[in-house]
Amino acid sequence: MQLRRLRNRTARHAGILTSTPPSRPAPDPLRGSRPTALATTTALPVGGLIQLFASVVLLSSAWPLTKIALAAGTTPLWFAEGRAVLSGLTACLLLALTKGIRLPTRPAIPAILAIGGLQLGAYFALAHEAVAWVPAGRTAILANTTTIWVVPLSLIFLREHIPARRWLAAALGVAGVAVLMNPLAIDWTSTPILIGHIFLLGAGLSWSIAIMVTRTARPNRTMFEMLPWCFLVGALVLAPLVAWHAPSGTFGTSPAAWGALAYIGLIAGPLGTWCIMEATAKLPTLVSSVGFLTTPAVSLLLANVFLHEPFTPDLLAGSALIMAGVACAAWPKRRTA
Repeated sequence: MQLRRLRNRTARHAGILTSTPPSRPAPDPLRGSRPTALATTTALPVGGLIQLFASVVLLSSAWPLTKIALAAGTTPLWFAEGRAVLSGLTACLLLALTKGIRLPTRPAIPAILAIGGLQLGAYFALAHEAVAWVPAGRTAILANTTTIWVVPLSLIFLREHIPARRWLAAALGVAGVAVLMNPLAIDWTSTPILIGHIFLLGAGLSWSIAIMVTRTARPNRTMFEMLPWCFLVGALVLAPLVAWHAPSGTFGTSPAAWGALAYIGLIAGPLGTWCIMEATAKLPTLVSSVGFLTTPAVSLLLANVFLHEPFTPDLLAGSALIMAGVACAAWPKRRTA
């Protein structure tokens, strides 16, 4: 016994005493293994930074280009359906070239239905209808209001303890929406404008419900592996809406409309989503969260440059509050050693 104690003491002083490492929680398949900001002591991976930059460029250009396509004669729901189908084809190609396409497993089905039906199908339908009446920059901001819904939904349905930081995030989001929708900011006598803003809040709610279902279901597939099936479900949800609400719609005859649809459906949507997932897995949480904040801000700039949408005080103030709420919610918790 004394000899064993002597060996342990010697090894401890030498810094080589081995012990059983503490158990770690299983990795979240939707997020992958993500280094934390405190754990990262080496230089940030260049590949992750490039993918983060690419995701911001690709995703931020979607709403201004959608606005251009609709102005060129494309029917909103037709554009949404075309985008879902083309993005699904690109996602299938990406998966086939990397991991291979596999049938979804039973634990993954609830998440696929929620993401495909709500985060893609319902979100696309509401947001694309709204952008026909609401400026593209304002659409990009209001479509990012999931924070104001996720916090109360987590409390009501998941019975989660909500830290003060996330209540603050929700409060900032609500304040931003109030600024953007106050009677001095928009024309409350215009029914289409009011409906468009309500549709955007509904789009954020549908995305938030998908988040709740996915967190509860805990699928055993990564988001990348489920992406083609999610787009398939989204396209199937949109198809009857197109047939009912816009049976005589069109993709338009303008090259600008077709170019915007091809770019968003084949490139910006699926590749932007893939890039943000890869960047999230490779970069610290704090760094990858910048992408979620930068994307709507860049959309505002693009809408100002290409669509000549003005930077009004209410737009800047409301956008700042909503993005501050997103930053507050996404900011990583301080971890103690």
